Amino acid sequence: MKTLLIVRHAKSDWDDPKLSDFQRPLNSRGHKNAPEMAHRLLRKKIVPQQIVSSPANRAITTAAYFSEAFGIEKSAIIQIPAIYEASSRTLLEIINNLDNQHDFIALFGHNPGITNLVTTLCQADIYNIPTCGMAFIEFPFDDWEMISEDTGELKLYDFPKNPG
Repeated sequence: MKTLLIVRHAKSDWDDPKLSDFQRPLNSRGHKNAPEMAHRLLRKKIVPQQIVSSPANRAITTAAYFSEAFGIEKSAIIQIPAIYEASSRTLLEIINNLDNQHDFIALFGHNPGITNLVTTLCQADIYNIPTCGMAFIEFPFDDWEMISEDTGELKLYDFPKNPG
């Protein structure tokens, strides 16, 4: 069985107009939420084998907080440039090409692609995954290539303002 953790980057900082969208860092709330959300997963013993991320500053910084909590070397995070500004179709193509030696992978990216991907994969009633929101989805396949529309089962949906 393949399992995917889909995470939207934590809250970013818009204070410096000289920075490009790609370069925007996390704001103070983002720096607080990312480790908090990673620890929520740890308490549930939900720990991926591999992390893939958009290389945009806010996404890779969020992924780094999760990797630290999970005991995964930051240098082991796979950065995939196509995740930045990706549509759900592009994200699905990336998922279909993931390494089958890993059964549980975390993917860090951006909206609207992330939300659209989750609703495509499991027909979840989610209209907007908030910053640092995450969806944990299981698939009945042993090959990432088999994952397609409506083949996943949403096992967990969480976000920072969720009292859960």
